Parts: sequence; C-alpha cells; structure tokens
Amino acid sequence: MYEICPETPADEPEVEALYDLCFAPGRTALSSYRLRDGVPKVADLCLVLRADGILLAAIRFWPVRVGGRPVLLLGPIAVHPTAQGEGLGGLLMRDSLARARKLGWDRVLLVGDAPYYGRFGFARLDDVVMPPPTNPARVLGLELRPGAWVDVAGPVTRETLPAAAGISRGAKDLSACVTVDHPKEDSDADQSATGASADQ
Repeated sequence: MYEICPETPADEPEVEALYDLCFAPGRTALSSYRLRDGVPKVADLCLVLRADGILLAAIRFWPVRVGGRPVLLLGPIAVHPTAQGEGLGGLLMRDSLARARKLGWDRVLLVGDAPYYGRFGFARLDDVVMPPPTNPARVLGLELRPGAWVDVAGPVTRETLPAAAGISRGAKDLSACVTVDHPKEDSDADQSATGASADQ
C-alpha cells in the first residue's frame, strides 16, 4: 500500500533531495526553471508518494501562461531509483491530473517523452513554444476539458498574477491523503517518469 499526500513545507528538503538524486546536476538551470523562478507552486497538486513513511516519488505543478491563457506546467516528477519501473509515476500522474480537473484547470503542459506521456493522453503541441533550448518535439499537452488547447498558441510565459497558483472553482478540499494499492497492471515497464518531465 502507498500513501499519496499533498507536499508540505516539512517535505520540501526530502523532495529536493529526491530531485537531486534523480536528475542531472544543474537541473535548476533548465528552461522550465526560468518559468518557475519566483512563482508559487500550485500547492494542491504538488504530491508525494510514500510507503511506510519512506518517500518514493514526488510531482509538482506550476502556473504558466500560453497566449494569455492559464496553463498548468507539470514537473518535475521523480521516482526513487529503487522504485522505478513499478508504476508509481503513473499513480502520481493520474491522481494529480484528477485533482487538477476538480480544481477547475483546463489544460496541462509538459516537456517530456511522447511514448511515455502519451498513455496519459498527452500529445505534441506544435504551436506552443517553450523557452530555448527545448526540443519542440517534446512539448506536450493534455486537455482536462474538451477543446481546451484549441487556438491556444504562442510562447510559454511566467505567471504574473499572485493568486494564480490557487485557482479553484469550488472544488472540495483536496488536502487529504489517499491510500492506494500497488499498480498491478500499470507498471512503467522499461520506461520511467523520472527524467522525462518538464525539466528536460
């Protein structure tokens, strides 16, 4: 059994250590971090996954803009090396995206591997431009509402509205932890979420 909970300030050092372990040195110099710098995380969607109190995976989201429209930037997502290939990245993806839908978000953006993220419904966004040196083939999007990416195009820019990270449309409290079973049929097989997030 695993427990998925919103990340708290007390979790932050452990989560940062997990990201340092899973990603190459200098990860904060990547283009996606320029979009996050000085912008609050979307706290309700930043989740940690633990087993017996041990941190095994984490996911974060930030608010950004594309063509003036609000967008969720997914990433980083990381799974501890000892737990990769067990489907834990998939558990966090599905849980966090369901929460995002309940909170009223319409669209999600990430930079990652299309073969992995395609299983969650992500597809290439040809008209959305991440800051260089991002490979355009890795810019992917997901609609949480039908047609949410239609006519949404242009460069990805930092969110400037202070309250954007708390966008909610009457959703119920999502602060509670949930307990989930081991994913029996949705292992990540030879692919891993780690390193295939919006940090590449």
